[in-house]
Amino acid sequence: MILSKKVKTFLLLLGDVGIFYASLYLTLALRYGLSENTIGWEAHQTPFLYVHILWIFVFYISGLYDITIFSSFKKTFERVLKTMATSGIAAMVIFYLVPAFKITPKTNLLIDIFILAFLLVFWRRIFWNLAGRTSKIKTLFFGSSKEVEELAKTLLKNPHFGYEPAVILESVDRDLIQLIKEKNIQLIVASRNVINNKEAAKRFYDMLPLGVSIVDFESFYESLSEKIPVSMVNESWFLENLMEINKKGFENFKRIFDVALALVLSLPTLVLLPFVALLIKMNSRGPVFYKQKRVGKNGLAFEIIKFRSMADNAEKNGAEWAKEKDSRITGVGNFLRKSRLDELPQLCNILRGEMSFVGPRPERPEFVGNLQKEIPHYAMRHLVKPGLSGWAQIKFPYGASVNDAMEKLQFDLYYIKNRSMVLDLAITAKTVATILSRTGR
Repeated sequence: MILSKKVKTFLLLLGDVGIFYASLYLTLALRYGLSENTIGWEAHQTPFLYVHILWIFVFYISGLYDITIFSSFKKTFERVLKTMATSGIAAMVIFYLVPAFKITPKTNLLIDIFILAFLLVFWRRIFWNLAGRTSKIKTLFFGSSKEVEELAKTLLKNPHFGYEPAVILESVDRDLIQLIKEKNIQLIVASRNVINNKEAAKRFYDMLPLGVSIVDFESFYESLSEKIPVSMVNESWFLENLMEINKKGFENFKRIFDVALALVLSLPTLVLLPFVALLIKMNSRGPVFYKQKRVGKNGLAFEIIKFRSMADNAEKNGAEWAKEKDSRITGVGNFLRKSRLDELPQLCNILRGEMSFVGPRPERPEFVGNLQKEIPHYAMRHLVKPGLSGWAQIKFPYGASVNDAMEKLQFDLYYIKNRSMVLDLAITAKTVATILSRTGR
């Protein structure tokens, strides 16, 4: 049986919910004994319901429901402990700020967190083992492109995905029925060009009685990697999948949300402004704010506003890609970038309608011209407003090269095709987690 990522994620979450209450029951049994456990349960079940909802949110932004990431026992243990530490602090805040709960558990909460951490690690090991064993779908790939080979290698290294690449063929010119029987093939993945070929389509049709499922590579690749294989899609794909007229309602609601949130954040920004300005001035010479041309929606240029994080003469030799350890970034600038405080002045860009909170990051005109020549369909990322954060930023580490821009474009196109308030909220939550962990750049 083929289980989708959503189904697997739901099963993982469902197991967590069961463990939450099992852990709470064990905690109360240890504290009050089985005979008095009913009284303790009545006092704790409602407050902990809200705590568990909060914990699920913390787990999500911490990546504990990202089923594409399979970690070793040690890394899983470390990630769960770090997440539970954050979750425990959040729970204490709830108990002390909501007097209606009538409980402020200290020992109980500590015991619950301790038990829960070990049960969560144990449950995740069971989950990955079951996921890897119960849904090994033997897969036949048609095509020998770079994307096919990379995806096949990824599936081999990650058996928990549930797919086993059995064969890769370049063309449909052999006795496939015999091959399918020999290899016990359950799924055929082929590019749309192959599927749309009349002769190939006839052969695939003859295989249906064998119980074989046939999907196009582009959709299969997208569902597993959450990005679009740019080099394998053509103009027809964009015509079929980027129906902007269907997104009008979403875009209107998103604009209202952007303006409302920007106004709310403007007040703390004004409070922080003099302190940030003072730090910038004390650390290096130059203006407090930095303005730079960027390319926005429909390819129109606008001027982005940020707190200056580089030396004043950082680009005296012309535009340069930012580097991972960029010597042009000042000490204060490094802190501003890690905390994302340097982005706060872009609230002005959002209020003016040039940017959104979520969308592809805007690139400089000097780079866009070259990237459009070297990367197919690069201009399509300008179909939507650029954002403070985006799908590419949370899925792909920061990079500064044409190859990195190609990888980011694949994530940007995934966002443009699938954008919704649910996806926007997910990106926002992940961005908050990145800021809190100070892993941004």
